[in-house]
Amino acid sequence: MNMPVHVVWLKKDLRLHDHWPLWEASQRGPVVVLYCREPSLQAQPDYSAGHWAFTRECLAELAHDLARAGLRLYVYPGEVVPALQALQQQVALAGLYSHEETGNLASFARDRAVAAWCRAAGVPWQEWPQNGVVRRLANRDHWQRHWQGRMAASPAPKLKWAQDAALAAWPSWPVGEEGAAGDFWADTPAQGQDFAARLAGGRRAAVNTLQAFLLERGGQYRGGISSPLKAVSACSRLSPYLSFGCLSLREVVQATRRRAAQLKAEAPSPTRWTQSLRSFESRLHWHCHFMQKLESEPELEQFAQNPAYLGLRESQFNPAYFQAWAAGETGYPLIDACMAMLRHTGWINFRMRAMLVSFASNNLWLHWPQPAAHLARLFLDYEPGIHYPQVQMQSGVTGINTLRIYNPIKQAQEHDPRGAFVRHWLPALRRVPDWCIFEPWLMPEGIQREAGCMLGRDYPWPVVDWARSMQLAKQRISDWRRAQPQMDELSKAVYQKHGSRRDSGSRRKRPESVSALTVQADLFANL
Repeated sequence: MNMPVHVVWLKKDLRLHDHWPLWEASQRGPVVVLYCREPSLQAQPDYSAGHWAFTRECLAELAHDLARAGLRLYVYPGEVVPALQALQQQVALAGLYSHEETGNLASFARDRAVAAWCRAAGVPWQEWPQNGVVRRLANRDHWQRHWQGRMAASPAPKLKWAQDAALAAWPSWPVGEEGAAGDFWADTPAQGQDFAARLAGGRRAAVNTLQAFLLERGGQYRGGISSPLKAVSACSRLSPYLSFGCLSLREVVQATRRRAAQLKAEAPSPTRWTQSLRSFESRLHWHCHFMQKLESEPELEQFAQNPAYLGLRESQFNPAYFQAWAAGETGYPLIDACMAMLRHTGWINFRMRAMLVSFASNNLWLHWPQPAAHLARLFLDYEPGIHYPQVQMQSGVTGINTLRIYNPIKQAQEHDPRGAFVRHWLPALRRVPDWCIFEPWLMPEGIQREAGCMLGRDYPWPVVDWARSMQLAKQRISDWRRAQPQMDELSKAVYQKHGSRRDSGSRRKRPESVSALTVQADLFANL
């Protein structure tokens, strides 16, 4: 091929709709659509086989859609820079086009390596935002204005390809067709197994899920997302499709607003439906608010947001506690049932996620990075920019959030009053009486035998006493705070850098003390 090509590099934007890099490249000449498997990223502790299986389904569908448009998806088995080098050996590169990504430290390092290669090779690299995260943001004072502007902007035009015939005949690289297919479908070196009952990957599944939420399920959202039973249908379930880019955040926001306007026209007074959609859009805003934290401070993946908390838990990590928590064998039924659901489906609702982190960090006194990596592997919708700030928030190391220590017994009584969720995910407890289903250690031995659930054999004794461990955690954190002379000063600095601003375009008055400030953001990536 003599004509230079424009390379569209796909990362977590696996769609054709509202894809500005694809659109811009298509207007300038022949296009190569490239996806790299990046073994270095798949080997990271936050990556799992379930993530790759979902990605593979997204890519398979995307390859089909690109083929209908006269394009081929090139899946390179290695890293991005070698892929670009291999391309450059065969054809002149007119430019590289991609979306910005707020990923983990490994993807940040990869982006810097790509930028260095492009500068050295003389290949211009253009990036476009695909959500409300602002790169090189000076401060948060006008962040909401940026978010609103991006969400209201028109999506990228629908692609209409006039594909160059020479490009359509261009051979596959750097291996033949059979080798490329084999590499594409090969087993991944990532940890674990695929989820047995996860959501299907791909744009079609994403659109169907969005439509079902806005037309059928969305009315349950407000008041239904805290219960692990109700949340399966009350939550939008869009989070993995946003994380992998099967949907753009803008199209979800705009679709939600159109549906809300339709409902308001039908019933001008507020209804549960309109209130639910208002709450949902608010969480779409918080979705980007947390991602902005990691974008502004990538080191949050490894270090506490507030430096005053460095050293709080690091020296007292208990491997046996971690294994019990990770395996869902803590002896607290709601904790263990949530872990069982996560392993099977790759999803659990936001309150249960917060409870899992709180229990690990406070009751088991585990330093947060290892639990964070374990949950990242289990969350099909893992979004680094949301995950690490939220884990730190629930672990109490931000200095700007009220410490929350969730009681798994009380949470179960409130959100699973008959024990249906616990019994479903923990078969050993199915015959345990209602009065002790959330506290099986209260069963006398005779009732244990009748229920077929002998503690220590069929179900574990509690690894810790919740009340005592909760009081100990509070005391430890309180003592630590008092021993840090710069705690309040550092907390104010964290707020100034990462805290939300209520009024768009204006500076929110900084509090004299932020020791008890609560930032309302009780969610993880799942929506």
